[in-house]
Amino acid sequence: MASQDIKHASPVTVSLKDLENDSIPFEALETAFGPQSLGILVVKDLPATFPNMRHNLLSYSSYLANLPQETLESLENPHAKWLVGWSCGKEKLKSGQYDTLKGSYYVNCNPSFAETLSQANLADRYPSFPEYTAANVWPPEDALPGFEQAFKALCSLIIDVAALVARACDRYASVNVPEYRAGSFEHVVRSSSASKARLLHYFPPPSKAFSKAPSDEDDWCATHVDHGCLTGLTSAAFIDEAENVPRLETAHFTPLAELDGPPDPRAGLYIHSRTGETVKVAIPRDCLAFQTGEALEVITKGRFRAVPHFVRGATMGLGGQIARNTLAVFTQPNLWEMVDEERDFAAFAREIVEKNH
Repeated sequence: MASQDIKHASPVTVSLKDLENDSIPFEALETAFGPQSLGILVVKDLPATFPNMRHNLLSYSSYLANLPQETLESLENPHAKWLVGWSCGKEKLKSGQYDTLKGSYYVNCNPSFAETLSQANLADRYPSFPEYTAANVWPPEDALPGFEQAFKALCSLIIDVAALVARACDRYASVNVPEYRAGSFEHVVRSSSASKARLLHYFPPPSKAFSKAPSDEDDWCATHVDHGCLTGLTSAAFIDEAENVPRLETAHFTPLAELDGPPDPRAGLYIHSRTGETVKVAIPRDCLAFQTGEALEVITKGRFRAVPHFVRGATMGLGGQIARNTLAVFTQPNLWEMVDEERDFAAFAREIVEKNH
């Protein structure tokens, strides 16, 4: 795909104030999430603290990925299928090779997760879902000072905004979806212990690509739909790690300077539109984006559709040490909450995983 062949799309953008005031028109939600949509909604006018919160956590992503290997290994949780804590080289790409080009840090991110875990005996009730029932792990404070607090604070903000998007969806579904339970989606987003955050670090590309078909464009993250309800996304931060070395020389954390944009204009988030086109979508730095997942499609009986999307990497051999960092927050129902008349989210998630893997 040459850069001149890239098709760009502008998603529906709404103000946080309009979400708070319940004044988002139904037409805007249909355009954002409906059968003919891109399946993505951008929220602007976020709290004044958001840009620094985003910048700090995405800087931490580079620091984290460059910790000593023994420290990173201590943050892994194989029992939780590497879906809690640090994960790198555990996922298979379409080529069948293990993905060593990105690292992930997974956190069960609802602020009440620890309390729910202790009260609900989740591990005993759902022994086959350790990824949703294992306690979070955090780097030692002296290894990455302030990381846990920064991670929790940004996730909490994203969940709060996601809950307002969910409330707007509730208003729409109460009118347009038969037998819809009023307020159920906002309740899911605010209360679910199954919501999960993934802090991503795409390592600077090597000078030579690993073997793959030349036509593969979704090399960083293969085409997929999320199986939750809403996925909150920050814009990506591109950091030249040669100019901004992500190693703490003292116990003081310093945010890293980010580039104005990707070094390769083809790199970024792509969506397969309902008309069959592949379009690139940019998220402004001072905004959040929310994508629809399969659970929301089922809950709304198809009025809102899950969005197929992928992330395309930078061309290998461009030079420099440019990393890409971003955060995704997957809001999902509690394992015991019903997605439809027959399946709770535990059964639904199991079906999705078996279908995809």
